Amino acid sequence: MTENQPTDTPTPITTSILDSIKGFIGKILSNWKVRITLLGIVLLGGAIFAFFYQHIIAEMGMKMWTSSSGARPIECVLKDSNNDNYVSCSALLGDQVVPLECSSSLFNLGCRVNYGSAVPNIKASKGS
Repeated sequence: MTENQPTDTPTPITTSILDSIKGFIGKILSNWKVRITLLGIVLLGGAIFAFFYQHIIAEMGMKMWTSSSGARPIECVLKDSNNDNYVSCSALLGDQVVPLECSSSLFNLGCRVNYGSAVPNIKASKGS
């Protein structure tokens, strides 16, 4: 290599491919109907994500709790019904359904057992 020769010159083929891609995307985005449709898709996706956000985070916390306790996750409700940043979930521990309250915040992942709404163990009470 000589000192006068540039090291990173794009080849004509690479330049023409990039120009054709830019031109194709430019043609598509120049249509106002396509822009409005893309904006609508992005807004709809954002709204769906915002609606299911608490459910997604609560299920992450429930899966963490069940993996550490040896239980099986069942399901979480979609939204926090009483605005305490906890979503009601349930898990199966042995043969007993455990009511959980799982956090709907990324800064507080995990669950707490809601003993107030726990179902009494029928099998244990019949045996005594």
